[in-house]
Amino acid sequence: MSFDNLDTLYRQVIMDHYKNPRNRGSLDDESLTVDMNNPTCGDRIQVHLQVEDGKVKDAKFEGEGCSISLSSASMMTQAIKGKTIEDALGMSKYFSGMMLGEKEADESNMDLGDIEALQGVSKFPARIKCATLAWKAMEKGFEENK
Repeated sequence: MSFDNLDTLYRQVIMDHYKNPRNRGSLDDESLTVDMNNPTCGDRIQVHLQVEDGKVKDAKFEGEGCSISLSSASMMTQAIKGKTIEDALGMSKYFSGMMLGEKEADESNMDLGDIEALQGVSKFPARIKCATLAWKAMEKGFEENK
């Protein structure tokens, strides 16, 4: 597949998550809830995490923002469900490295699924905070509720 075709496919995946977000909504009062924003561009996200026995039982998000931030939140909530906190944090660390251009998705042993579509964001430094906003909220939620 040529680079142009792959780039087009990735854009389609990102726009699909933006227009048809997975896991949009909230969870009950028992969940961890973290609010974060990106004052640079106005993205605002609220991540809800339900953790039981060290695993992410459910994850949802609410918020407003650009296609990158909301797509990333949709992809993240899908990817971390059923994972241990440790595995979810490992994915976040890997994703942050990918956004900084330190890693390539195809080098990963982990199943990134649709998240791989966001690796092109690393070419646009101003958009990296958009892509990592939900991930940073997840990290903050786990850290605050140890």
